[in-house]
Amino acid sequence: MPATLNLLPILNFLDNLSQNNYKAWFDTHRTDYETARDIFNQFVDYLIDELRTSDNLQDLSAKECVARIYRDIRFSRDKSPYHANLSAIIAPGGRKSVTQGYYVSLQPHGQSLVAGGLYMPSPEQLDRFRQAIDQHAGEFKAITGNPAFVGQFGKIEGERLKTAPKGYDRAHPEVNLLRLKQVTALHHFSDQTVLAGDFPEKAVIVCKVMEPFLNYLDEVLQ
Repeated sequence: MPATLNLLPILNFLDNLSQNNYKAWFDTHRTDYETARDIFNQFVDYLIDELRTSDNLQDLSAKECVARIYRDIRFSRDKSPYHANLSAIIAPGGRKSVTQGYYVSLQPHGQSLVAGGLYMPSPEQLDRFRQAIDQHAGEFKAITGNPAFVGQFGKIEGERLKTAPKGYDRAHPEVNLLRLKQVTALHHFSDQTVLAGDFPEKAVIVCKVMEPFLNYLDEVLQ
């Protein structure tokens, strides 16, 4: 990571945007946005370079990974035109990837994070995950129970059914995992951490600890 890279303009711009989320303000501050976007792209390119070999990222660049700041408001009650964060999906194919990837988001007030997993799984994906847990939960539990994983992510997060899913016994020994409707790992960062000089390296470490978790999901979803 270039020593001169400063992530403060990103948090400052997004903080101001959250209080002025309308087109006229954005147009007036477009230069600030472009500065923040360019810095974020450099940050994402650094992560890609550090993860490229182990994650088969080949010629991937930030341009393919970074999400648009413009929101799709057609079916949303919230008509704010802009996202309050800058985010990227780092995976083969970038934001259009069909495999598991690292979701990286910078947002002020302690909302920055690195995350991954099944956030909005299709019914078919959820069925395959549950079948894998039903048949042999040991591998998943070994990955998510590894001290390094627990240290970075704590426990698996996500919405759960109130009882066992259809077709599974409520007395199943892994019923708590089978009840998951989402299967996600999240690591949040404080603003102080994001603005520290070693933050990019910390983000890489979090991603590398998450790698076996994402690889497992890719295998069971094939």
